[in-house]
Amino acid sequence: MPYLNKLPLDPEPIDCRILTAGLELFVDKGYHNVSVHDVQKKANVSIGSIYKHFGGKEGIAKKLYYHLLNEMDELVDRGIKNQTTTQEKCEEIIRLMFNYTESHRTIIAFVFQPNHRDFLPDEPPICSSSPFQRMRDIIREGMDNGEIREMTTEVAASAIFGVAIRMVQLRLDGIVANPLPGYLDEVFDAAWSGILVEENESSNALIEAVRAAS
Repeated sequence: MPYLNKLPLDPEPIDCRILTAGLELFVDKGYHNVSVHDVQKKANVSIGSIYKHFGGKEGIAKKLYYHLLNEMDELVDRGIKNQTTTQEKCEEIIRLMFNYTESHRTIIAFVFQPNHRDFLPDEPPICSSSPFQRMRDIIREGMDNGEIREMTTEVAASAIFGVAIRMVQLRLDGIVANPLPGYLDEVFDAAWSGILVEENESSNALIEAVRAAS
């Protein structure tokens, strides 16, 4: 079973072996180029086991989709834990994202590939899923507390997390040759500067807050 932050069981149960094999094959060959027999051979299980647990190839992909979104939810949990400011939370989430791109490539590649709806047409777009909505909520919180200048939430979230996700995709495609953690400061500084509240804006916001409290 593919996880970001914990070790799989050893030995893996049959259903977990099927998911692990399916993930590796879908990422390396593309969903449409993988057959149930390919998964069966890689997982070293019977065809009957695949149909029993998942009903076929689409069932494997659907289970992976929701399992890995849950892993991303946990990534966001770790990103905001023990962090106080919006800036700290965003930077930690991006740091984890970059680190896992290097250490757990197949998981990150499956989550961030742009064509889920080509093979899971009945599932909602990934950008509407819980972890990505929570990232937008963090940005909204930053606007509410005066760390981020007021703008459309989706624009601000794209400025911060969209840049990082694009770097992940470029790394997975081999366009970015070096490990992503080495770009963290540069990426975050460039992204954050576009939404940061200017000093005079921050002072005005503080004055308004004091007046409102009087």
